This record gives sequence, structure tokens and C-alpha cells, in this order.
Amino acid sequence: MPVSVGPYGQAQPSCVDRVKMGFMMGFAVGMAAGAMFGTFSCLRIGMRGRELMGGVGKTMMQSGGTFGTFMAIGMGIRC
Repeated sequence: MPVSVGPYGQAQPSCVDRVKMGFMMGFAVGMAAGAMFGTFSCLRIGMRGRELMGGVGKTMMQSGGTFGTFMAIGMGIRC
């Protein structure tokens, strides 16, 4: 299968590379959103110290993974 070439001569990324890039972008955005919402919700219920860091970290990983998965699916559909 020939490699598609862009308008300036560089090769286009494969579909797998696009899906991985979509996951990474979604994971980064989800982690940022999880940091904001996780910090707010953990402080609201009265967490402090190590418990706060654990709660915020868990929220960041969950939201990053969820949003990354949906972005990867979206990039896969676009291929």
C-alpha cells in the first residue's frame, strides 16, 4: 500500500498514529479538567493532605482515561 503524501512532500500519519494522538490529546485535556473539578469536589467535602492528593489524582486519571478514549474513538472514525 503506497504512503500518502501531503501537499509539501511529507508523509501523512497512519490511522493507528492518529488514534494514539487522539487518545493522548484527550487524556491531557481530561487530566486538566479532572484537576480542576477534582480539586474543587475534594476540598468541598473536606479532604486535606495526602487524602486530597489521592482523591485529585484518582479523579484526574478517571477523567483523562474517559476523555482520551472518546477522543481516540472519534479519531478512529475519521480515518
